[in-house]
Amino acid sequence: MNEDAKSASPQPTSTSVASPNIQHDDAASRSKAPAVRVLVAEDETLIRLDIVEILRGEGYEVVGEADNGETAIELAKELRPDVVLMDVKMPVIDGITAAEAIAKDRIAPVVLLTAFSQKELVERAREAGAMAYVVKPFTPADLIPALEIARSRHEEILALASEITDLKEQFETRKIVERAKGLLTEKMGLTEPEAFRWIQKTSMDRRLSMREVAETIVDQVK
Repeated sequence: MNEDAKSASPQPTSTSVASPNIQHDDAASRSKAPAVRVLVAEDETLIRLDIVEILRGEGYEVVGEADNGETAIELAKELRPDVVLMDVKMPVIDGITAAEAIAKDRIAPVVLLTAFSQKELVERAREAGAMAYVVKPFTPADLIPALEIARSRHEEILALASEITDLKEQFETRKIVERAKGLLTEKMGLTEPEAFRWIQKTSMDRRLSMREVAETIVDQVK
């Protein structure tokens, strides 16, 4: 967890909006790119309005608001935001349970808001898949870095998952191509290099992947 995101500020949220915007440069740079889309889930209306005001002032786009955990999950699935900012104590479904549901489907990174920072709560949030948490009361200086860290971590996780998927695909392709080569060698008397070149040439001529050609061979040459 990021230490800045963990630290509580002595200023209440309502007064922090009027304070000098120390993230001005970051907000200006974000304005040049598509706005980051945020779903805000907070059951206390005044706090939620403060959060929305802070986010919009920093150049974020608030795409949805929820006042309970169940609605937060539904909106996350529907809106596919870039990040979800959610209070831990929520009616219907609590924030940690909702965060777990959102994180499980890799919909968006979740930043949790909490009035407490007990070790047990932090551990539960981490196990649920929350990428960061912010202790109330907070200022933009607490909130914005937590959102950006959560987004960065989420992107890293997605990139890693994509790499793993690619490696699995390559492994499966290699397996089926080797099997197809073996069949061509056994049934048609080709050498392994000849079998490989035949698969490769057929792939190019017919505009198919080598895996598709190999799977066809395995299905037909028995």
